[in-house]
Amino acid sequence: MALDIEYRSSPSPWVEGVWRSRSTDVATMTAVASPRWSLVLWEQASRAFGAVQGPGSRAAGAPVPEDATFFGIDFALGATMPRLPVGGLVDGSAELPVVTRRSFWLDGSAWHRPGWDDAEEFVGRLVREGVLARDPLVADVVRGAQPDLSPRSVQRRFVASTGLTPGTVRQIERARHAAVLLRHGVAIADVVHGLGYYDQPHLARSLSRFIGRTATSLRTGAGDEPLSLLYKT
Repeated sequence: MALDIEYRSSPSPWVEGVWRSRSTDVATMTAVASPRWSLVLWEQASRAFGAVQGPGSRAAGAPVPEDATFFGIDFALGATMPRLPVGGLVDGSAELPVVTRRSFWLDGSAWHRPGWDDAEEFVGRLVREGVLARDPLVADVVRGAQPDLSPRSVQRRFVASTGLTPGTVRQIERARHAAVLLRHGVAIADVVHGLGYYDQPHLARSLSRFIGRTATSLRTGAGDEPLSLLYKT
């Protein structure tokens, strides 16, 4: 069984990355936690589907349509659709109501389906039409800046834009980074030290919650289900 995934980063400040994949003899996968929401379009048996996938606060099993092709845009932290608040999509999704192989319905309008090479152009149209908005405070907090606001105000605005607290986002990003390092053969002790975990049990708890794997299984490639997209954070 296989879930072949191709990923590229994006130069757009609104987009974290663009990906495409194909499923072959796969019924389920482990969806790792992700602090970002995504637009996902897929085709199966000559039918088209689409959804806005919310952030994932934990690893969870997910069904995979058989013999399907997928295309996704992962939006940058802080990007949001005002008329579809991301906070209501954490660990969930919103199915797009009308999807064809050429277009789909989003935010009350029909949009031409984007592809691998024109994803940023599509996102630019969303911005110009007011479908996408962004709170620059989120990027400042992620970079470690201290906004001139009370901690409660910062947390409220961060959660409103991302659906998650700054602490949860940092934990997810660290666990994803740890998983990438382990899959590349880095020693467990080096990951613990390099990423600031207290000890190996601390790393183990984080991986179990956010990745759904143990450190050993990530290093050896063992696991009954394929993992969803992982990339170096």
